[in-house]
Amino acid sequence: MKVLAVRRRPELSEGDEMIDECFGTDDIPTVMSESDYLVVATPLTKATVGLIGKRELAVAKEGQILINISRGAVMDESALIDALHSGDRLHGAALDVFCTEPLPQSSPFWDVPNLLLSPHNADMTVSFRHQSVKHFTLNCHRFVGGEELESVVDKECGY
Repeated sequence: MKVLAVRRRPELSEGDEMIDECFGTDDIPTVMSESDYLVVATPLTKATVGLIGKRELAVAKEGQILINISRGAVMDESALIDALHSGDRLHGAALDVFCTEPLPQSSPFWDVPNLLLSPHNADMTVSFRHQSVKHFTLNCHRFVGGEELESVVDKECGY
């Protein structure tokens, strides 16, 4: 499998053996046009609201499967629904997140046949609770010991 990645600062992925190529956010249309599967896993910030919209969906590789496990507002939901109904590019999608959660019964997503819906639980792996408690405990020890914390949120970036 060839893995393409997109990140705000692609230079930070130099030497990453898990990916074949890393692009900047301006190159999202390139990644859309080359990907059989597109997994959206980005934080929701001012810069990522509507990141995947009509323009990006129009250049998606034919037959693409789109998976969103980030935040609902990263996608233009109306454009995604239209793209899924047209079937021109997207073969289907799997969504774990939505702009409104829980997903209301009146949502048009319920009527899209080539769509898999899940209730915002993509992070629930077998060990996620154990790993979360372990990380929290280690950071508590770091805090008490006056050490630098791991995974600190950059409030300016929003993640």
